[in-house]
Amino acid sequence: MTERIDKFLWSIRVFKTRTDATDACKGGKVKVGGVNVKPSREVKPGEVIQVHKGNVFYSYKVLKLLHNRVGASLVPEYAEDLTPEEELAKLHAPVETFFVRRDRGAGRPTKKDRREMEQLWDSLDL
Repeated sequence: MTERIDKFLWSIRVFKTRTDATDACKGGKVKVGGVNVKPSREVKPGEVIQVHKGNVFYSYKVLKLLHNRVGASLVPEYAEDLTPEEELAKLHAPVETFFVRRDRGAGRPTKKDRREMEQLWDSLDL
């Protein structure tokens, strides 16, 4: 019994849609053993899958294979979440926002204004 990695990640609710899981595999955001994998790669029990979503690196150990999407309460039977606390803490880190103040009625930024805003944004170390 084997299962495609994109379908497995969708089934254990790592991704909302199977297309998202496939795109993540194609984009190099899913690794097994430190190696990027294709969406069609077969997954086996005991393997550890690393998934990069946003700025967090999640790790899951495959316990059992499944063929259908399961409810959130059943996911621990099929995959163990090995994600370190430091990575999960990134989810709750304060996000700094940056606002550019424009006078009321000034209209849309010109191309020059936009370039200046981008230079200012790039100069910040966030």
